[in-house]
Amino acid sequence: MVLGACGSSDKEGDNKEASGDSNGEKAASDDFSVGMVTDVGGVDDKSFNQSAWEGLQAFGKEHDMEKGKGFDYSQSESDADYTTNLNRLVREDYNLIFGIGYKLQPAIEKVAEQYPDTHFSIVDSVAKGDNVASITFKEHQGSFLAGVVAAMKTKSNKIGFVGGVDGDLINKFEAGFVAGVKTVNPDIDVDVQYAESFAAADKGKLIASSMYSKGIDVIYHASGATGNGVFSQAKDLKKNNPDKDYWVIGVDRDQYDEGQIGDYNVTLTSMVKRVDVAVQDVATQSMEGSFPGGEVLEYGLDDDAISIARTNKDALTDDITNAVEEYKGKIVDGDIEVPSTRDELDKYIKSL
Repeated sequence: MVLGACGSSDKEGDNKEASGDSNGEKAASDDFSVGMVTDVGGVDDKSFNQSAWEGLQAFGKEHDMEKGKGFDYSQSESDADYTTNLNRLVREDYNLIFGIGYKLQPAIEKVAEQYPDTHFSIVDSVAKGDNVASITFKEHQGSFLAGVVAAMKTKSNKIGFVGGVDGDLINKFEAGFVAGVKTVNPDIDVDVQYAESFAAADKGKLIASSMYSKGIDVIYHASGATGNGVFSQAKDLKKNNPDKDYWVIGVDRDQYDEGQIGDYNVTLTSMVKRVDVAVQDVATQSMEGSFPGGEVLEYGLDDDAISIARTNKDALTDDITNAVEEYKGKIVDGDIEVPSTRDELDKYIKSL
């Protein structure tokens, strides 16, 4: 791959010459720019988009870049903005452009085909194109461990799952989570509901209200900014009744701060998906001339790109953290094959 693919042939030659001396990396970073197009929910959704943006910011800081001068983002308010935002970043000569979220796949494929000299990367989906790197994660594995935590923490044996949009991706979270719960205790009831949006905090709050009112004491959300409503409801209830448990399991990034209310914190743990690490990694590869175009990159437990947050030390007792480590080892070693679809989940539960 030629560095600075959007530039002129003279610029490419300059990069090649610079790479041969001690100033090569600096020259390459001076000539390189990377942008990202968010999914709905915004760059400050405290979840998926924000994690990706944090990775881009870390990349910029590492290479002495500034927002708007080396790295930037374009925010999507609706699905209709995806293609427009991608095209805008292409026109602004960004060398690498990320699409954050599987919903951007059609737009990424369309624009990437039109601009073969620009590097693109899609997060959470697999897109066609020799100039597209696809970033995926083994979310079902981390969700399994989240299920283990939930099953060991619940007092009511009633647990909830709030998904964003009902589809293959979030079904991975659901299947892994329910499998983890049932592995610990097959008798626990898991209520699964979808908000059909990643940007509907009001709907997340409503679903959480219904779940907690039915005696559910732990809710795992995989719903982007919709999950902000789950946290809001849990904190409201905890404020009014401090002696009762209203736990939330966060997603994508450590959402411990979202659960703080006075002296209490309702965030039991979070299923951390290091979107930031993946974004920073692919950006570095692109800048260094080794962009993995046409490849599918998968990050999981075995390379610590998926994990369970340990921030709430008061809530995560030693027996819970020991169990997490035990099951993590079994998954990595292949002793447990975590289901990633509802059909696989059905078969898994029947085998228990």
